[in-house]
Amino acid sequence: MLRGIHKASSTWLGKAVMAVVMGFLVISFAIWGIGDMFRGFGVNSVAKIGGTEISIEQYRQYYTEKLQELSQRLRRPISPDQARALGIDRQLLGQLIAETTLNEQARQLRLGLSDDSIAERIKSDPNFRGPDGKFSPSRFAEIIRQAGFTEQRYVAEQRNVMLRRQIAQTVSGELKVPQTTLAAINQFQNEKRAIDYVALTAAQTGTVPAPTPDDLNKYFDAHKVLFRAPEYRKATLLALTPAELAKPDAVSDADAKAYYDARKETYGTPEKRDLHQIVFPSPEEAAAAHDKIVKGMSFQDLAKERGMKSSDVDVGVVSKAQIIDPAVAKAAFELKPNEVSAPVKGTFGTVLLQVTKIEPGSQKTYADVAADIKRSLAESRAKTTIDNLRDKIEDERAAGSTLAETAKKLNLKAIMIDAVDRAGRSPDGKPVADLPKTPDVIGSVFASDVGVDNEPLRLPNDGILYYDVTGITPSRERKLDEVKDQVETRWRDDEIAKRLKAKTDKMVADLKAGATLIQISTDNNLKIETAVDLQRGKQAGAVPAPVIEAAFKTAKDAAAATDGVKPGERYVLVVTDVTDPKFDAASAQAKAMAAQMQNSYADDIIGQYIAQLENDIGVSINQTALNQVTGGSTGN
Repeated sequence: MLRGIHKASSTWLGKAVMAVVMGFLVISFAIWGIGDMFRGFGVNSVAKIGGTEISIEQYRQYYTEKLQELSQRLRRPISPDQARALGIDRQLLGQLIAETTLNEQARQLRLGLSDDSIAERIKSDPNFRGPDGKFSPSRFAEIIRQAGFTEQRYVAEQRNVMLRRQIAQTVSGELKVPQTTLAAINQFQNEKRAIDYVALTAAQTGTVPAPTPDDLNKYFDAHKVLFRAPEYRKATLLALTPAELAKPDAVSDADAKAYYDARKETYGTPEKRDLHQIVFPSPEEAAAAHDKIVKGMSFQDLAKERGMKSSDVDVGVVSKAQIIDPAVAKAAFELKPNEVSAPVKGTFGTVLLQVTKIEPGSQKTYADVAADIKRSLAESRAKTTIDNLRDKIEDERAAGSTLAETAKKLNLKAIMIDAVDRAGRSPDGKPVADLPKTPDVIGSVFASDVGVDNEPLRLPNDGILYYDVTGITPSRERKLDEVKDQVETRWRDDEIAKRLKAKTDKMVADLKAGATLIQISTDNNLKIETAVDLQRGKQAGAVPAPVIEAAFKTAKDAAAATDGVKPGERYVLVVTDVTDPKFDAASAQAKAMAAQMQNSYADDIIGQYIAQLENDIGVSINQTALNQVTGGSTGN
């Protein structure tokens, strides 16, 4: 199990899954501290907590919903095998048991909530508000339906959540973070240091003679694992994508022109106008105001006379489509620059308009965009073709045809990959060019085997990818003659690293004995660099991260040596100053830190509380029933 989790979490997917899982499983781990809890008890229940049983169907629904939620966060499906390898099945069961334990405790304590309290909580949820900002019954029904809830089940779940929250807040609600802890964290995060340092490269190691045959043989024998040939997979890929299947030449000019005419405004930039308007409560007032404009009053003076600020009359630079009122839009786009309109009777009152600036629009002709339109239409039509082709491919696979044979028969393009390793490289060390960028094709190919009928992978833009593993070349140990150049290069790199380490170690020893960095830099023709205001874990210009890390492990006025980021780099540094930060418990940073730490403390306390509850109430798990849901085996 542990080996499976380690293997699964070594990939990017595994790391992402574990990060998300640990993000929403705050306290569920607590139950796994009970050593002898796994024992069978009932064929229809996955677990029993006190007097409450979790049925197979209940856990199946919970497990499916949580896996779907996790898949949506990662934007790719999580298979049952991946879920088991990462321990998600047990962690989700742990979370459900923790929730059920708190529900059982609430029942034993006879805690309850009124229907009015539940209704008020639901009504106050901003997710259920309509356009008017108030609770929308139709939106509420739609959202919970999409989440797989009935109204009755959702209300019951909210009741349990509120009761669990009451218990949790009772246990941990008044926890306070010690000031000593906050001060220590502040010291760690905000302490600043200054250093002087010198950088050494391969140039400071002198001439490294070529290795003798005996040197290479000894080095190769001691490092054979570094030169081992990786496992390679031979595979056939068959992608069905709108872009691959599109036939732009089959789209007629008439169809493309009709598409262009219907969306003509999207193929250019609309004309925009800097619009100002004054709204009047009656047509008579608007007419009187217009007379003043005719007699020489400016639009701005008219606005001031009516007690309006410039922001009250400035609509902004807008296109015709951005003006809601059709009458106002029509009148505004008939005006000349700085011209004031006659009174316009609009939807929200009678207005006077002025346009102060006009930004001309631009329009692409049909000829300019014809090729793009035909490509877009062809890809859209190809999406319907994918479904038909998928059925034909499945029929051919069911009849025993390989992907290569199927592609040839259906006149499709198959990608033949002769050899690819887990890093997506061919035997010559170069990336395999024909591999799709997404999804994780390599991971899927190496998770399969020769002759396995794999499920297709989803591609972006509604495409699908079929793949077959047609051959496996196992990993093997190479002979020295096959990798002699690589061995020699590594031997040389290691020899340079040894010399650099010996040289920098001597420099540090000299500094400890009383030499100065100036003396050492002069003797070795090195340039001293200075860095100030360094902080833990933060980038500081050109100072490499390992140097910053070493600076915070070294006392003031002491010296240290460390590797750089690149091979063949070594640094010697002296800490010249340490600035301790002041701690203000009333600062915003300290308060935010306290809130974060309080949540962590609360999680720990609640986890221990639930573990004790489970021990007192009693928890049993039916491994056989659990395997029915997750697809695991008894030995899992």
